[in-house]
Amino acid sequence: MLISVIESILMAERVAYFVADQNMAAVEGSLGFLPRRILVDARQAGRARRLIAEAGLGKGLRDG
Repeated sequence: MLISVIESILMAERVAYFVADQNMAAVEGSLGFLPRRILVDARQAGRARRLIAEAGLGKGLRDG
Protein backbone atom coordinates (compact mmCIF):
# COMPACT_ATOMS: atom_id res chain seq x y z
CA MET A 1 0.00 0.00 0.00
CA LEU A 2 2.78 2.45 0.91
CA ILE A 3 4.51 1.88 -2.42
CA SER A 4 1.28 2.69 -4.26
CA VAL A 5 0.83 5.95 -2.36
CA ILE A 6 4.40 7.03 -3.03
CA GLU A 7 4.04 6.08 -6.70
CA SER A 8 0.94 8.28 -6.90
CA ILE A 9 2.76 11.23 -5.34
CA LEU A 10 5.75 10.92 -7.65
CA MET A 11 3.60 10.39 -10.72
CA ALA A 12 1.45 13.43 -9.93
CA GLU A 13 4.58 15.57 -9.59
CA ARG A 14 6.17 14.05 -12.71
CA VAL A 15 9.16 12.60 -10.90
CA ALA A 16 10.57 9.63 -12.80
CA TYR A 17 10.93 6.50 -10.67
CA PHE A 18 11.39 2.75 -10.94
CA VAL A 19 9.97 0.09 -8.61
CA ALA A 20 12.75 -2.45 -8.07
CA ASP A 21 12.04 -6.08 -7.19
CA GLN A 22 8.35 -5.71 -8.04
CA ASN A 23 8.18 -9.02 -9.88
CA MET A 24 10.41 -10.86 -7.42
CA ALA A 25 8.22 -9.80 -4.50
CA ALA A 26 5.23 -11.37 -6.25
CA VAL A 27 7.15 -14.58 -6.95
CA GLU A 28 8.20 -15.09 -3.33
CA GLY A 29 4.59 -14.76 -2.20
CA SER A 30 4.70 -11.30 -0.61
CA LEU A 31 6.24 -12.66 2.59
CA GLY A 32 8.55 -9.66 2.83
CA PHE A 33 11.82 -11.40 2.04
CA LEU A 34 12.29 -9.27 -1.07
CA PRO A 35 10.78 -5.88 -0.34
CA ARG A 36 10.01 -3.61 -3.27
CA ARG A 37 12.00 -0.39 -3.47
CA ILE A 38 11.36 2.87 -5.28
CA LEU A 39 14.42 4.19 -7.07
CA VAL A 40 14.69 7.79 -8.22
CA ASP A 41 17.37 9.41 -10.38
CA ALA A 42 19.98 11.16 -8.24
CA ARG A 43 19.16 14.47 -9.91
CA GLN A 44 15.56 14.25 -8.65
CA ALA A 45 16.23 12.55 -5.31
CA GLY A 46 16.07 15.73 -3.22
CA ARG A 47 12.74 16.73 -4.73
CA ALA A 48 11.33 13.22 -4.33
CA ARG A 49 12.43 13.11 -0.68
CA ARG A 50 10.79 16.47 -0.02
CA LEU A 51 7.50 15.38 -1.61
CA ILE A 52 7.45 12.13 0.34
CA ALA A 53 8.33 13.88 3.61
CA GLU A 54 5.65 16.54 3.05
CA ALA A 55 3.12 13.71 2.69
CA GLY A 56 4.18 12.44 6.13
CA LEU A 57 5.85 9.33 4.71
CA GLY A 58 9.52 10.22 5.15
CA LYS A 59 10.25 7.98 8.12
CA GLY A 60 11.42 5.03 6.02
CA LEU A 61 13.58 6.96 3.56
CA ARG A 62 17.16 5.88 3.15
CA ASP A 63 20.02 6.35 0.73
CA GLY A 64 21.34 3.69 -1.40
